[in-house]
Amino acid sequence: MDFERAPEGAYCELADLLALRFAARQIAITSRRRALSHLAGSNRANFRGRGIDFDEVRSYQPGDDVRAIDWRVTARTGKAHTKLFHEDRERPVLVAVDQRPGMFFGSVACFKSVLAAHLAALVAWSALDAGERVGGLVFGADGHRDLRPRRSRRSVLGLLSTLCDYNAALRDPAAPAPGVADLLAKLRRIARPGSSVFLISDLTGLLDDNGREHLFQLRRHTELTLLHCTDPLEEDLPPPGSYTISDGDRRQTLALGDRTLRERLGKRLAEARAERETLLGQLGIPCIEASTTRPPLGLLRELYGGRGL
Repeated sequence: MDFERAPEGAYCELADLLALRFAARQIAITSRRRALSHLAGSNRANFRGRGIDFDEVRSYQPGDDVRAIDWRVTARTGKAHTKLFHEDRERPVLVAVDQRPGMFFGSVACFKSVLAAHLAALVAWSALDAGERVGGLVFGADGHRDLRPRRSRRSVLGLLSTLCDYNAALRDPAAPAPGVADLLAKLRRIARPGSSVFLISDLTGLLDDNGREHLFQLRRHTELTLLHCTDPLEEDLPPPGSYTISDGDRRQTLALGDRTLRERLGKRLAEARAERETLLGQLGIPCIEASTTRPPLGLLRELYGGRGL
């Protein structure tokens, strides 16, 4: 398998996702600060609930935060003492992967659903290699399955196997996509405060009123990062002409030669992109743009690189 090329095909293969374990050694997915420095939005880390652990107590020194004074020790000894803390290094990693019908689309190398699977595998393997507990949530047209975070290879294997099962069930991209409110609510329930959450999706429905509220609450208590799966045909119109598109079973011709139609579609795409960027900026959620034409390893290595094979 060539890790430096974009994935190919309409469906993912478990063997390919397993092989990404070796490629994932090139990235350090838990090093979030570096990635955030390249992205728009808030760079604030969320250490709510369990971000720091108590370390020790020592005599108060000028300049110490008075809010950290240990009043019980101070009262017992008659001298001011302050608490010292260190950052909690264990941050469970949750990988939420979208495998709804709308992800069953691609115009160049692979479908968005395949790209999402490869991104999820790289994130999960990298997190496990860093010693983190890894879990996830896979959601599709017929429901979802969650896997509680565990620090074991079996946990990642379970996530990837589940992902392949949902991916293999994809067929019709025109089928109605299930609502995301319940899915995001489920993600909120399993994501403990302080967790690192990677939500991999084409964002369909995630930024409506209900979705925004759930994302806002997730961002408040976790380190939430979105990986936005896109395809060139959704982001920019191809040159004028007639194009044949297919979902593997059916074919349809798309005529893009009409100037008025092209202007209207182009305006709609630009407005949707601007609205998405504005909303995510307001929510303070970093969003990584991932295209079906670009190798996912190269994208993540650019943001989270630092280790070699």
